[in-house]
Amino acid sequence: MDPEIIRSKRKTFSLEVKRDGRVVARVPLRASKTDVRAFIDKNENWVKKQLKKIEDTQKEGILVLSDNEISYLMEEAKKTIPDKVAFYAEKIGVTYGRITIRHQKTRWGSCSAKGNLNFNCLLMLTPPQVVDSVIVHELCHRKHMNHSKKFYDEVLKAYPEYYTWDKWLKENGRRYVIT
Repeated sequence: MDPEIIRSKRKTFSLEVKRDGRVVARVPLRASKTDVRAFIDKNENWVKKQLKKIEDTQKEGILVLSDNEISYLMEEAKKTIPDKVAFYAEKIGVTYGRITIRHQKTRWGSCSAKGNLNFNCLLMLTPPQVVDSVIVHELCHRKHMNHSKKFYDEVLKAYPEYYTWDKWLKENGRRYVIT
């Protein structure tokens, strides 16, 4: 294993396994080649474990994206999601705060008590109806900060096909989320 070595003014050593399988070692400027090699060798099992995880996700059909692909999805989400949020917020009759787009490992969206909305850029890989269903779900939390019957009644009033696309996301969404 020959990782890419990045030297900087840092004081500690670190290893990272990128989603594309590249291994990057970040080391202090003055670290000797011997110290760097010892650090890499000491962590060889950890690196192998991470590479195996990546290989397994690819075998299972889970999408592994490059940093450039993630950046592209972030930009697409920033162009697409705010307009949809504005449309559905008016339809539902709610206001909202800030909209943030992130690359999250486990959540598709969230709504804070202050009305700030967060969405996962990986939504751009799903059908548009899924994006709509997640947006409606989060906006309905502006009326009910729970998952009560009243909450779901509100969701279905704004988006009658919600359960169809929520089911699609539950069945297919795992392959888009990097673990």
